[in-house]
This record gives sequence, structure tokens and C-alpha cells, in this order.
Amino acid sequence: MISVSIIIPAHNEESTIIPLLKAVNSAVFENSTVHFEIIVVNDSSTDTTLSLLEAKTSLYSILISTPKKSGKGGAALAGLTKASGDFILFQDADLEYSPDEYVSLVRPIVDLDADVVIGSRFLAPKTTRVHYFWNKCGNKAITLAFNLLNNTTFTDIYSCYLLYRRSLFETTDLRYMGWEQHGEILTLAVRKGSRFFEVPISYYGRTYEEGKKIRGRDIIAIFFALLVTRFRSIE
Repeated sequence: MISVSIIIPAHNEESTIIPLLKAVNSAVFENSTVHFEIIVVNDSSTDTTLSLLEAKTSLYSILISTPKKSGKGGAALAGLTKASGDFILFQDADLEYSPDEYVSLVRPIVDLDADVVIGSRFLAPKTTRVHYFWNKCGNKAITLAFNLLNNTTFTDIYSCYLLYRRSLFETTDLRYMGWEQHGEILTLAVRKGSRFFEVPISYYGRTYEEGKKIRGRDIIAIFFALLVTRFRSIE
């Protein structure tokens, strides 16, 4: 049986963390072909996120609490160090992405022995909340740069739903802790893997006031990280 570790970074997500975990569990229990390990990383939340998690231990496999706020990249890294699955899947805690998509995401690894699967918001999804024009432009620019560097045809590399084979690289190979880390992970996975797929997913994006998003100032750092990681020496 294939095993997938779901890593869920959470910082001050008291309004969504329990509904999200219930949705994750519903999706997990409906899939009998894959074993899921649910890892929640509480990134030094200052609201009731941690207490809510401690009161609902049945909803996850592992709970990690960081001693100080480390950001999404640092929280993801903390989860990766504890993951034991054959594959890694990232899940945001804010309900922008629905665990209902897990069936579609795991199908290429079950049926086609995929190394990487990305959930794309631009491949005719059933539902997509209309969001920010410049965010979409930034995403398109990052995706184009990635495809040029790696000779791929992805449509949405900065989708939260990145599923990859854990054995493709070591956690110690990661250098970035900010928004760049996502692109770094995908670059390393594509460098070592050979079978890559995308599946359409729905998207329920939050506004800037409701949640955290990549800003224009992050784009240059991401471009640089993609370039460096593509040509960096990896043992």
C-alpha cells in the first residue's frame, strides 16, 4: 500500500483548523488504496489553534509545535523531518484548497507511478473563486520561468497541492524557508524524477484581509531560488 504524509502548517488558524482536519479525515477514510499520515505543525500560534488541536487528537497522526514562529517554510520543514510516507502532500490550513481533491491527486501515483502531481487551478476546475489579477500574473510568470528552466509544461507551480515522492531528495537538501521553498521542492523533485502530472482542482481563495498571500516583492526572490536550485549541485 502506498503511504502519503500530509503536512499541514498552521499559524493562527483557530477558525478553520478543526473544520479543515475533519475534511481531511473524511477524504482520507474514503480512500482505501492509500494510507495517509496527517502531520499538523502549529507554528507558534498566539490564538487558540494549539488548544483546539490538543483537544482533538483523533484528527491527526502527529502534532508538532515550533518554539518560535518560523513561517510556512520553517513549519513545512519541521513536518518533513517527521514524515514517514512514500509521498509528501502539502495542505494549507485555511480551507482555500479542499481535501475533496485527494482522490484526484493520488490517482496518478496509484495508476501511473507518478513522481510528482500538482493540483492546478487553471485546468478547467469545477469551481474557482475569482481572485486577484496581479497574483495570477505573478503565478503565470513564475510558472513560465520554471518551465523554461526545467523543460516542463506545468500550468500552476505555486498551487498548494504539491504531491511528490519523498525519496527523490533529502530534507537536508532544502535551503530556503520563505515562499521560495515551494519552488525549490518542486525543482529538486523534477530534477530527480521522470513522471510528472497535473490534475484540475477547485480553489476557494481568501482575500488579503482573510489570509496570507505571495506579494510582488516575493517574486524576485522566487525567480532567484528557481535559478539557483536548478543548477545547484545535489549529491
